[in-house]
Amino acid sequence: MFADPEELAAGVVAGERRAVARALSWVEDRVAGWDVLLARLFPHTGRARVVGITGAPGAGKSSLTDAFIARLRADGRSVAVVAVDPSSPFTGGAILGDRIRMQDHAGDRGVFIRSMSNRGHLGGLAATTPRAVSIVDAAGFDVVFVETVGVGQAEVEVASATDLVVVVVTPGWGDSVQANKAGVLEVGDVYVVNKADRPGVDAAVADLEEMLALGGAHRPVVTTSAVDGTGVEEAFSVVWDRWEAAEADGELERRRRRNLRAEVRRALHEALVARIDDHPDGDELLSAVERRLLDPWTAAERILVSRR
Repeated sequence: MFADPEELAAGVVAGERRAVARALSWVEDRVAGWDVLLARLFPHTGRARVVGITGAPGAGKSSLTDAFIARLRADGRSVAVVAVDPSSPFTGGAILGDRIRMQDHAGDRGVFIRSMSNRGHLGGLAATTPRAVSIVDAAGFDVVFVETVGVGQAEVEVASATDLVVVVVTPGWGDSVQANKAGVLEVGDVYVVNKADRPGVDAAVADLEEMLALGGAHRPVVTTSAVDGTGVEEAFSVVWDRWEAAEADGELERRRRRNLRAEVRRALHEALVARIDDHPDGDELLSAVERRLLDPWTAAERILVSRR
């Protein structure tokens, strides 16, 4: 079943869950024909609302995502989750899998959850995350959540793969706000102080608002306790309103153009790197660089201008 990319693409567009799962595996493992598959799916993308959920480890990203899923399902909207997890040092697979995530939705046909290993890729995502988003988008899911692995100040790649970004922090973040101001504080559209039942929530909100104001960004900051549902409705409304405002004022279109450009650059980088392996003189050129007989820039230029 699904022996070729054309058949597999048709299954994805039809919303067949087995086809979606197979397509994701094809792209992750770079099975022959994965690029043809994505090319066939691309015209069917651009319809889902894609929301990034990011923040430090332990902030409660999965709990908040789970609460948002429940809210969307109550409205009859279908949801896909692409959750990026750390790589196992033994198998290379995701340490945290979808079997232990969001179990309340495991049997819901309107929810599709996929865990992806980051395979050592920096930025909070896996290298293939944007392509995974394209697959579930083409499958017709109304909303796609991209949950990153726990991130630090420089790991903000989620902004180039989603329509908007929700940054989740916890009380006691304190000095970390200062440390992270050059990173996640620049990419968020909505900031959620989760675990608001803990001491220090007011200080965390004040710190966030101060740092955002200093950076010239006026973004909403809300508090939640995702485990018991406190504040979730407000947070969901703020995120939803933010998305609709971005659509109304043209910001959404600009972001999507930016993200597509970023994906072209990623694809171009992969293609250029692959040419080293395919180039008949690739090993010889690399050896010449290693022996200081040729500089890296001239070697790259020769690979670029040569014909396959």
